[in-house]
Amino acid sequence: MKVTVLQENLAKGLGVVSRAVSPRSTLPVLANVLIATDEGRLRLSATNLEMGITCWIGARVEEEGSTTIPARTFADLVGTLPDPQVSLILEPRTQTLNLRSGSSTNEIKGIDAQEFPPLPVPEFEGAIAINVADFKEMIQQVAFAASTDESRPVLMGVLLHVEGDTLTMAAADGFRLSVRKAVLSSAAPAPVTAIIPARALQELARIASDGEQVIQMVLPKGRGQVIFRVKDVELASQLIDGTFPDYHQIIPRSHKSRTLVSTASLLKACRQAEIFAREGTNVVRMNIKNAGELQPGEVEISANSEETGSNETIVEATVDGVPLLIAFNVKFLREVLEVIKTPNVAIETSASNAPGVVRPVGDDNFIHVIMPMHLGQLRRKRRKILPS
Repeated sequence: MKVTVLQENLAKGLGVVSRAVSPRSTLPVLANVLIATDEGRLRLSATNLEMGITCWIGARVEEEGSTTIPARTFADLVGTLPDPQVSLILEPRTQTLNLRSGSSTNEIKGIDAQEFPPLPVPEFEGAIAINVADFKEMIQQVAFAASTDESRPVLMGVLLHVEGDTLTMAAADGFRLSVRKAVLSSAAPAPVTAIIPARALQELARIASDGEQVIQMVLPKGRGQVIFRVKDVELASQLIDGTFPDYHQIIPRSHKSRTLVSTASLLKACRQAEIFAREGTNVVRMNIKNAGELQPGEVEISANSEETGSNETIVEATVDGVPLLIAFNVKFLREVLEVIKTPNVAIETSASNAPGVVRPVGDDNFIHVIMPMHLGQLRRKRRKILPS
């Protein structure tokens, strides 16, 4: 292999694929990046066997070839090279990659490309096309609610369902639920349902830049995989086996109080309260006051810690319904407010021990449900939104 590439493009490509590298694997080759010539371009690939990322960059190819190089060493070195152009020359017998840039000459020992796990070669004919900006926002508003508890792997994923021209994504961790819908530019040829690891979707959102228009998605039959393509990058992920809970049963169908409040003001109050709540049980009290038929009111946000102190912030609100004192995990409340794009948010409640619903005002495509925390001073415990 003999290839010349731009240092900037090589560094960017390595930055994209390196997130799929598996540094703690028992297979040494999984700590490497595959470098291969591919129809006049240079292909970079990495995988941890659950997720794989491939990126193509422009190159001047003089001799074909492939090898795998330790990802961290390669990326760190490329980031320090002095010249815009980088020359890569492989010695096949020793699997040593000679890397030259300006006055810098380096040799990196690699592993034969034959030992690298094969990545899928998808057929994108009939792929589902999704607007990049919409999909990134959907991932941002849903994936954070997925569980990190490996004992319930289904909840570590995001349920993705496509039917007609409607795309729905949902995630839950047992204490909260996020659901987001979007309309596709064209209808899918057939309904699709899959549970995709939240981490894979978060990596996809990181990879896709705002200047790109469309993400293509395919689910090859019988492979248990989903593959996304965005411009010069492909991300393949294993799907999660199992049955996702029926989240429709979790969403309350009615409420006794609806509180309209400024998203920014409530978020600021939650961030202040979290400074004190994080030292204890992360509980924040939300006291909805002066509620009446379309009468203005206020929401008092408070938190206290025996070690740190206490905090109280009053936020103006429009309250329709009964007054209520309810407690939430302040981290959960902050995280959902951070992904809401509308100026105002509605919080729907029924009782101190019933789920609260958070909705962006003016956007019917997003809904978030949070289970409350016990209000008792001596014994505070989170209530679960899903059965164990």
